[in-house]
Amino acid sequence: MGVILTRSLILYVLVIFAVRLMGKRQLGELQPSELVITILVSNIATLPLEDVNIPVIVGITPILSLVCFEVVVSWLNLKSPRIRKITSGSPKIVIKDGKIDPDTMRDLRFSVDDLMMALREKEVFDLDEIQFAIVETTGNISVMKKQEYDTPQNGDPPQLIISDGEFKENAAQAIGISLKMVEKVLKQKKFTVDDVLIMTADNSGNCFIADKNGCTYTSQIGGKKN
Repeated sequence: MGVILTRSLILYVLVIFAVRLMGKRQLGELQPSELVITILVSNIATLPLEDVNIPVIVGITPILSLVCFEVVVSWLNLKSPRIRKITSGSPKIVIKDGKIDPDTMRDLRFSVDDLMMALREKEVFDLDEIQFAIVETTGNISVMKKQEYDTPQNGDPPQLIISDGEFKENAAQAIGISLKMVEKVLKQKKFTVDDVLIMTADNSGNCFIADKNGCTYTSQIGGKKN
């Protein structure tokens, strides 16, 4: 028991040192290379604890080696933009001038649900409010609102009623909208449900539509057009 406790304390101090050496970041802010090193270090640290026949040095040596390697890679990233792009990638614009880029979403393997969740985390519920949205190398999304939407809006947020060509019946019913009403609005734009990447609507019938080519439109359910 004393051996396991001693090993645990040694590896605990070592892992804390390793994490501090790599930098002060939250888990969600780690670059891909940093995340890989963190996972490897945590797995290696458990080996001497699970099997007392494994010398502690067998855990310490690879941990220190990996941390030193990460420090070298971080230094190279600072010196070379090309290496930084290879190891960490580069930010990608998914919404530009209010228009969604479906090709970038596919490259990032970002689904409509992923995009909507990321925007809600930024307290953005209406796609029509967005001027630019950029997916950072950490996977987080940065959002710049259109100037007229800088102040908070009253009322319930819009519902996602079409996601990648699929009509969300429950969400539509929650705001009193039927498939027939949606199809009527889309027909005015010469679209079908299958042509739509994202469509949102609020209780007032205000709609935001993005087709699968990235073009965006606003409209009004109930016969009124913006």
